[in-house]
Amino acid sequence: MSKLAANRIILASNSPRRQELLKALGVDFEVKVHPIDETVPTGLPAEFAAAYLSKLKAENYPYSLAENEILITADTIVIVRGKILGKPNTDLEAFEMLKGLSGTTHTVITAVTMKDAKRQITLEDEAKVTFRFLDEDEIWYYVRNFKPFDKAGAYGIQEWIGFVGVTGIEGSYFTVMGFPLHLVYQQLKKW
Repeated sequence: MSKLAANRIILASNSPRRQELLKALGVDFEVKVHPIDETVPTGLPAEFAAAYLSKLKAENYPYSLAENEILITADTIVIVRGKILGKPNTDLEAFEMLKGLSGTTHTVITAVTMKDAKRQITLEDEAKVTFRFLDEDEIWYYVRNFKPFDKAGAYGIQEWIGFVGVTGIEGSYFTVMGFPLHLVYQQLKKW
């Protein structure tokens, strides 16, 4: 990882999970976020939304990157029955999202864009997550106690609902958390 030490990593994400995971790789980084409108264009197929948003965040980053700086942006989407579930705005919206995921297998796609002064690359990873049927009381307990308003699909797999509700994952657990570490690490090594 000594090659990485020569680069200054900028993570453009407020997500505590992404920050925790990047830190776990042993990478020093700075968090610098610039908010953007995360509206997905009408007609864009659901499976392209994470990459679209991740690239949009990188391309709208307002600061120039120095020669030794690498910017990392990311986005995670949840797709169930062809519909994208974003971040809920209210308790009721979170409840409805989780009720819709109950007893189903859904897709989670996380895209990560890495950019320096000369190039940009977007990596994607997909995982399938299966939930058992959740009681309404369980869903309300989770929503009221964990306030999942910053999470696509209204849940964090690393939280209570993941412990009691997820019965299977096909793919990377970290992709479901919102940051596919295996891809990020390999790309940083190449950089």
